[in-house]
Amino acid sequence: MKHLIILGDGMADWAVPSLNGKTLLQYAKTPYMDHLAAMGKTGLLKTVPDGFHPGSEVANMSVLGYDLSQVYEGRGVLEAASIGVDLQPGDMAMRCNLVSVEGDLLKNHSAGHISTAEADELIRFLQEKLGSDCVNFYTGVQYRHLLVIKGGNKNLACVPPHDIPLQPFRPNMIRALSAEAQATADLLNELIEKSQQLLPSHPVNRKRQAEGKDPANSIWPWSPGYRPRMKMLSEMYPAVQKGSVITAVDLIRGIGYYAGLRCIEVEGATGLYDTNYEGKAKAAIDALRTDDFVYLHVEASDEAGHEGNVDLKLKTIENLDRRIVKPVYEAVKDWDEPVAIAVLPDHPTPCELRTHTAEPVPFLIYYPGIVPDGVQTFDEISCRQGSYRLLEKNEFMNEFMQQ
Repeated sequence: MKHLIILGDGMADWAVPSLNGKTLLQYAKTPYMDHLAAMGKTGLLKTVPDGFHPGSEVANMSVLGYDLSQVYEGRGVLEAASIGVDLQPGDMAMRCNLVSVEGDLLKNHSAGHISTAEADELIRFLQEKLGSDCVNFYTGVQYRHLLVIKGGNKNLACVPPHDIPLQPFRPNMIRALSAEAQATADLLNELIEKSQQLLPSHPVNRKRQAEGKDPANSIWPWSPGYRPRMKMLSEMYPAVQKGSVITAVDLIRGIGYYAGLRCIEVEGATGLYDTNYEGKAKAAIDALRTDDFVYLHVEASDEAGHEGNVDLKLKTIENLDRRIVKPVYEAVKDWDEPVAIAVLPDHPTPCELRTHTAEPVPFLIYYPGIVPDGVQTFDEISCRQGSYRLLEKNEFMNEFMQQ
């Protein structure tokens, strides 16, 4: 049996008063996710272990069955792998957002969803002005980039920028958690301050402001770590002899790299609501013809949640159902070799809060021959009644991969 996980990043949410007290998954029209839930089994999955921040890197690694206490090294190292930066002993990697600040406030975590082409100019500029033998900037995708500090100490308190929209940024700058890490914290805060002096006058930002767009006028480094020691999925789950990951997000590509999955590039995959859903669906179907395991990740709902945009998030959820789940299911349902399908978010990104939370998320598992558990719809409330109840750690993957 082949295995496909369809993950809608940040798709889970809280009850919304304007939607008659329903969550977005309850309110959205999702006939195919509901159909799979009715034909399969459901439950809740705790994707954020106690003591961990509810980041997408934590939640996605947890979904795949990794023990975070053994392998977690932050988000930066995953993005380093994705963009081909080979970390050496002593290298500390960090996610480096391009953000927009306005006065004392961090206006948004994405610099108004800056394009990769614009961001590349700015990152190259920062490398020219601030780079050194021990400080190196690398271009990633859109607002998500990489900073590597040779000899850096990761014992730092770093606030993810998407956790503090429209809040003062200075109280949330980097703090050392030990005396040994103080020099690293001082260096990083100095880089933030220097970026705020250099970036506003760059032609890219002058053009963005002239067009009424938010400028990328600061960096924001966070999630430090060293090269992780992750097993490949094939070592953990014998059914995975050949697998692939489909995503527009560097950190998921990085997880895939360390998990031993090939990364499939899809033209027009943006990580936003305008992503190429059809291209991702086709890529998944094609990959399943040759691969044992496919991890199909769609970022759009998470970004809509960070914007606090209920209508847009509803659209992204319905797009996932209509433009991903439907065509994939219709394509594989009659294959000679059956395909097990799981659908779930990695974590909630409530529109009300505009950042991630750690509550368990709903999931469904369907494959030909499974005995349904009676749950008829896929959402946070219905799946509480599912026969899997509440799973955690590697219980979801163990259950899914044993078929």
